[in-house]
Amino acid sequence: MFLFITSCLAIQQVYALQGANGAHDPSTIVKSGNTYWIFTTGDGVYGMYSTDLVSWTPGPRPVFPIGTWPSWINAKVPGFAGNFWAPECKFMNGKYYLYYSCSTFGSRVSAIGLATNVTLDPASPNYKWEDQGEVVSTNASSAVNAIDPALFEDADGKLWLTYGSFFGGIRMTQLDKTTGKPLDLGTQYALANGGVEAPYVIRNGSYYYLFVNRGACCQGVNSTYNVQVGRSASPTGPYLDKNGVNLNSNGGTTILATAGHYIGPGQVGVYQENGVTYVSHHYYEGFENGAPKLSLASLLWDAAQWPVLTRDWVAAGRYQITSSNSPLVWDAWGCTGTAGQAIAQGTNANLACQQWDFTSLGNGEYKITNALGGLAAEVASCSPYLGSKLQLNAYSGLLCQQFKIERANNGSYVFASVNGNRVVEVPNASQTPGVQLGLWDYNGCNCQRWTLGNAIVTANATSKLPELAIYPSPVTQGKFTVELGTLKLTGPVRVEVLSVQGQMVYQQQFNPQPRLEVAVDKPLAAGMYLVRLKTSSGQLTKKIVVE
Repeated sequence: MFLFITSCLAIQQVYALQGANGAHDPSTIVKSGNTYWIFTTGDGVYGMYSTDLVSWTPGPRPVFPIGTWPSWINAKVPGFAGNFWAPECKFMNGKYYLYYSCSTFGSRVSAIGLATNVTLDPASPNYKWEDQGEVVSTNASSAVNAIDPALFEDADGKLWLTYGSFFGGIRMTQLDKTTGKPLDLGTQYALANGGVEAPYVIRNGSYYYLFVNRGACCQGVNSTYNVQVGRSASPTGPYLDKNGVNLNSNGGTTILATAGHYIGPGQVGVYQENGVTYVSHHYYEGFENGAPKLSLASLLWDAAQWPVLTRDWVAAGRYQITSSNSPLVWDAWGCTGTAGQAIAQGTNANLACQQWDFTSLGNGEYKITNALGGLAAEVASCSPYLGSKLQLNAYSGLLCQQFKIERANNGSYVFASVNGNRVVEVPNASQTPGVQLGLWDYNGCNCQRWTLGNAIVTANATSKLPELAIYPSPVTQGKFTVELGTLKLTGPVRVEVLSVQGQMVYQQQFNPQPRLEVAVDKPLAAGMYLVRLKTSSGQLTKKIVVE
């Protein structure tokens, strides 16, 4: 029965971002004011927007409402019914230039058109898409197919259009930077061939990098789409892969392919902000019968200056997890490291039970274990429902012990349970220590955002002072003994007792020689406290429970 229930809940597994994230052939992210937009394949050119790069909302209307697209399109592409493919958007000259593809499946009778707008805000009185006509078109006898437009600027400031598909490969031609139209269609460059489409070029250092898709598109869970790359010292090529094979000779180094339930990724776009590079792309969701979805990956560079695409936003390592709602941190409440212990928010005291080891499981999904005892964070009872609580347990690979991490635009992170798409939050946005963390629907609250800072270095852990020995446990009536054991301490030592809010409730200074223990006799209300031993060489801390 347990296995049956688990498999039923697995249908709700996490699907990357939040909100309406259905997308096929997404454009590069483009920002208008404080809002991020992506345009995708769809009727009338579909768009969706986000204010945080985590949650996405459909635009209120398409670029071209049904039946209102420019009349020149049907003259170029007979039979076109309003489903626009693979748009691309770029801001220049004070306007947004939106390029789009018009075609029918399996045909090279196609056209790329252009529309402009001074704003992407549909509520603005200045919002109006203006037709700029054809950019390039092809027919049944053409050597190439006019779909999948993308733009880039070279080191000299020249603007280029790349486009193309399985029919004839990838072409590039220079554009006029004012009109956004080709300077001379008679001058074009062949960049890649052999079943390629969805070109995209960026410049990094002294190289230009051409991303393309190979494999079968648009077949849901049977798609074999994958992203490949080559580079060149010149924007016009030749583009060679890591093995020196020209992309015009079927070359290409694969850097993003099917992995787990992320099937057939493709149509990359690169957006940079605040030193972070986001790579938008679609994939077919294996948990939803191949539905096309939007994903944002991170673009990094290896030592040889080849791009690395990863959905892992957090490097493996040990971290404190701090709330964006308060200075409080994830805390294995009680600091015993035992199964069933609640994961709550606590006052940061640099305790081992407040440190967490992140292990990548791929595709931005992680196992998170506590540094004290090594047990994993999990959703109690593997529940995907509202209000379900977080606790510690032995890791067994259950989906409720895995968390998908997304990076918000302000550098904070959102943790979603892989067993459903609800996110970890501090209930009711509480700023009180001891409140157990739970799951909720994403709403953008700071109580659902977390920061990690730099990874905690543990290489010298053996040189640190050991944890305090305190007895009895639990403490009764506020009387307990701090045992120094074999610690060789010199100089004055201070024992402090703090509430979980960080307020000092007791302190005593003593000389550790020849004393091996110190008794604390302080009436304390029932609850949890932090005992801190401060010496000239550092400090030791431990939580206690008073009954």
